[in-house]
Amino acid sequence: QGPTHARRRAPSRQDPMEQSLGSLTIFTREDFEEDWRRVASGGFGQVFQARHKRWRTQYAIKCSPCLQQEATSSEVSCLTEEAVKMEKIKFQHIVSIYGVCKQPLGIVMEFMANGSLEKMLPTHSLSWQLKFRIIHETSLAMNFLHSIKPPLLHLDLKPGNILLDNNLHVKISDFGLSKWMEQSTRKQYIERSALRGTLSYIPPEMFLESNKAPGPEYDVYSFGIVVWELLTQKKPYAGLNMMTIIIRVAAGMRPSLQPIPAEWPDEAQQMVNLMTHCWDQDPKKRPCFLDVTTETDMLLSLLQSPVTDPENEVLARKVSCKPSLRQPQEVSKGVNQEPADSNSSDSLKRVLQLLDSQKLHIYENKVTPLHFLVAQGSVEQVRLLLAHEVDVDCQTASGYTPLLIAAQDQQPDLCALLLAHGADANLVDEDGWAPLHFAAQNGDDRTARLLLDHGALVNTQEHEGWAPLHLAAQNDFENVARLLVSRQADLNLHEAEGKTPLHVAAYFGHIGLVKLLTGQGAKLDAQQRNLRTPLHLAVERGKVRAIQHLLKTGASPNALDRSGCGPLHMAAAKGKYLICKMLLRYGASLELPTQEGWTPLHLATYKGHLEIIHLLTESHANLDALGGMHWTPLHLAARHREEVVVSALLRGGADPNAAEQSGWTPLHLAVQKGAFLSIIRLLEHRADVHACNKVGWTPAHLAALKGNAAILKVLVKAGAQMDTKDKVGCTPLQLALRTQKQGMAAFLEGKEPSLALLGGTEPGSPMDV
Repeated sequence: QGPTHARRRAPSRQDPMEQSLGSLTIFTREDFEEDWRRVASGGFGQVFQARHKRWRTQYAIKCSPCLQQEATSSEVSCLTEEAVKMEKIKFQHIVSIYGVCKQPLGIVMEFMANGSLEKMLPTHSLSWQLKFRIIHETSLAMNFLHSIKPPLLHLDLKPGNILLDNNLHVKISDFGLSKWMEQSTRKQYIERSALRGTLSYIPPEMFLESNKAPGPEYDVYSFGIVVWELLTQKKPYAGLNMMTIIIRVAAGMRPSLQPIPAEWPDEAQQMVNLMTHCWDQDPKKRPCFLDVTTETDMLLSLLQSPVTDPENEVLARKVSCKPSLRQPQEVSKGVNQEPADSNSSDSLKRVLQLLDSQKLHIYENKVTPLHFLVAQGSVEQVRLLLAHEVDVDCQTASGYTPLLIAAQDQQPDLCALLLAHGADANLVDEDGWAPLHFAAQNGDDRTARLLLDHGALVNTQEHEGWAPLHLAAQNDFENVARLLVSRQADLNLHEAEGKTPLHVAAYFGHIGLVKLLTGQGAKLDAQQRNLRTPLHLAVERGKVRAIQHLLKTGASPNALDRSGCGPLHMAAAKGKYLICKMLLRYGASLELPTQEGWTPLHLATYKGHLEIIHLLTESHANLDALGGMHWTPLHLAARHREEVVVSALLRGGADPNAAEQSGWTPLHLAVQKGAFLSIIRLLEHRADVHACNKVGWTPAHLAALKGNAAILKVLVKAGAQMDTKDKVGCTPLQLALRTQKQGMAAFLEGKEPSLALLGGTEPGSPMDV
């Protein structure tokens, strides 16, 4: 009994539901496996996830609120009407409908794996790029609905109706409200909206005494509130009751955004401007979704271009500290004040009596008298105790042997005594530290030599892979390092993150150790797990002498880490002029791109390091290298930096008309940013004022959209035409008039007559929206 089209009965026998469904499939509960999982519920009813028995595919089934009752004929007809309406809409950002389920009554639609935006916002920290993409794709879906003839209004746009697929792409659902609104009084509609939790998305005109039916501006307002929720990841008007919300919204108040956090990107401020435009108190002043999609597309393009800085390498100093075994003052005094020349057995007896009085405190951590006496540093008393055949390798609860304690406390005489009594030089504590690790950490070459002479493993590694040579390199103990190297320590042993002792010495800038290790044959270009070499770490930390020695002995200046960053990328991003110069002298490539596509010049430009830009330009770096999204350094300068950086690149010969993958030139970006002086410099270097991006916008379109009369004047003076049409037939003049900004209107009115006559509008053109 699979739900195929063959299941339809002869026309004469069809029930009213089947007659009205057209090409939609009719399903019943038997078509699906028994396990229906509820994934959402609300005033609209419930949504279940169920798998089709024969098709083996997951579907979402949106059911009527009253599952247990027989559906009324009006419920059936309302649901059928919604399904038919939704089925006709085929668009990539709108949920697809497959049919209607008769028992229980529901609409069968595609299953969206990541649920609704409403569920995701409070639980996930969304990246700016994802936020902007969700905003843009929602605007595309709404523009599609409003473009249908006659326009299909959603009237219930909210995060709960914005669904996300496996790849977090948007598909919107639930357009059934328009019919419901027609059947309700305004008061009933508002009350139902309050019950359904959608009051926050209703525009003020619905609360004011007006009998006008809702238009496209209703959805634009709701979209503005959705944008606020996405930017802030908060609920609008949280904690306010129904009447307070209605009064505030009707009076022109909106969710708060003051102040905008400093860490938000520049594009977020522009998204805020668009949002406030969408929720304007006057419906006529709200933009249409065609304009909204153009601006969200632009902002998404801009946000996708930021340069990721080379990641900072942070190497925490490796240390190990044993817990103190020293006892309360009176005990230690009693032990230490024992005369050295007293009878040996009496002395030991006294010590054991004192320890016995502290038995509970000591033994609960498996601390023995031998541990205690070694911690006190008394060689004679340890010797007395060892004569009584105690266990020389006894371990505390955390794995400390007496030898480990003596090594950490830098007691070579005690170490010698314990080793002479057969102590194991390779027993480790709970972190894997052997006595030789402690000797290396302390720079105690005498103890280290004793341990090695008694069979200590020179390459012993603690739990994170650090060997004694790593510790000597970290702490700049050349004496211990020389000893370890003379005893065949592995110079290229990797710890857990892949660092060799040379990585560690280079990171801390210990030039003596760097020279020792390289002189003994350490691999100059050994790679960590993130593929960084010792040279990367020395550059990261600005250790000039270590860098110089590594380069002089043959380290590669062009080794790339996992993100494609070489030492020159790192030095350029950090503004290290002398280090850049040194790397270039030893053959560092100017053109190697990171995985995102950025050259050292891109990074220096993005950071605004003028000195480095001059150095790289003089060294013949490619000024028009294509980075991420085909942005050149000049694109980055026009978008992110000051006029001096733009000027420096232009003087060096950068192409002012290079277009990135969406067709944006540096002039587009400078206009969009409102960088007046950069615009002047670009025009002086023959930037094309007529260049069009992928949606057909010239720089004049952008200036008009932003309502910047001063910039538009400069562009017109440079030859910009106000009647150039974009891909949807809109001219800069039409955009300028639509911004309704005083300065812009004054400019247009004051311009010579020819300007006022450009691009005369026709009924139905974007001017009339």
